[in-house]
Amino acid sequence: MAAEASQLQDSSESTTVVVVGAGPAGMTVATLLRRSGIDCVVLERRSRDHVAGRQRAGIVETRAVRMFDGWGLADRVLGGVPYDGVLEFRVDGDRHLVSDHDGTDGPSARLCPQQVLVQKLTAAYLEDGGDVRFEAADVSLHDLTDADSPGRATVRYRAADGGSHAITCDFVAGCDGEYGVSRTSVPDGALTVHAFDHGIGWLTVLADAPPPAHPLLAVSREGFAAHFPRGPHASRFYVQCPPADDPANWPDARVWDALRTRLGDPDLPSGTITDREVFRLRSLVHDPMSHGRLFLVGDAAHIVSPMGGKGMNLALYDADVFARAVRDWAGGDDAGLRAYSARCLRRVWNDQEFSHWLTRTVHDAGDGEPFLRHLARARLDRLFNAPGAARAFTELMTGLDPAGESPTRQLSGNLPATGGD
Repeated sequence: MAAEASQLQDSSESTTVVVVGAGPAGMTVATLLRRSGIDCVVLERRSRDHVAGRQRAGIVETRAVRMFDGWGLADRVLGGVPYDGVLEFRVDGDRHLVSDHDGTDGPSARLCPQQVLVQKLTAAYLEDGGDVRFEAADVSLHDLTDADSPGRATVRYRAADGGSHAITCDFVAGCDGEYGVSRTSVPDGALTVHAFDHGIGWLTVLADAPPPAHPLLAVSREGFAAHFPRGPHASRFYVQCPPADDPANWPDARVWDALRTRLGDPDLPSGTITDREVFRLRSLVHDPMSHGRLFLVGDAAHIVSPMGGKGMNLALYDADVFARAVRDWAGGDDAGLRAYSARCLRRVWNDQEFSHWLTRTVHDAGDGEPFLRHLARARLDRLFNAPGAARAFTELMTGLDPAGESPTRQLSGNLPATGGD
């Protein structure tokens, strides 16, 4: 009798999409689905405060800004400050400014830390009546493939109060990262994994220090370094180091000495360091990005080297493609869902190539093997002096590149004027 009661309780809740993960991918999926009148439930294993406080980098590229603008959401969800489109390269102390202004009309990129975007997306989704369940533990996915009947998937979880719940749904959006339950629910061998370790480590440092005038990438024989704004009085710094290095090997004095040397700025003001960690640069792609009723979105499907700022932007692209596909499915057209993986992977590989090119260029140009160093510096010289090379770089930085999809095609289709209920 108890088992029957439990089964009845489990089958009593239903929705169209269960979104696993409340980061930028998950909250973008949920917000766009809500805007399309598609019901969904978001499950997140962490607390809302934890998710809102996760410090992450973030430039929302021009393509993504225009995507949110096309949905009528840009003013609601994009915080940060406008990005003037100028990136500074500093080679042995010499300054070179590269613009990513592409000459097209429409809003441009924004400097928006990931946590700010997530906070605003969550607020917008909840204001529109959305359903986010934080501290959802022991999430498990069931019935993702059912060849014998149309069927539905089931997502089970344990709520913060200890109660067990189950939600049946048409689709699961796996937005919970590389090690989340979504990707690990796919059977071994169902996905092909393409992985690459760049053999490079970065010490990343968050400090209460004045931001630079422009995002800065610096090349020198001492190694790569970078300086990015993280607010009006905060900066994020990156220092090339061995991949297995220990942050404890980098006391404050060593950090600031390395930055002043590598950035070619002996007068760089220091500040209180609030966070430091070492991570290795790597890339990863899972193909396909779907398995039955499960669709992988963002880091659950791919990891990209941070050079070029493509990680979060790829997640936003995936979310847009998936939300549109579900909207079309609700109208009787499943072509978008069937094409989801191929469409997303085209952009994934395009951005992986750009990120790999930029990663190798700025690192090889500094302390690389002499032959590779000369090649990398030739690439930089071409970028600084050849209009064609600068134009190609601009297209890739903005995300409006011809190898992907044009913004016109991305934003085509009838969008509802208001959020659906």
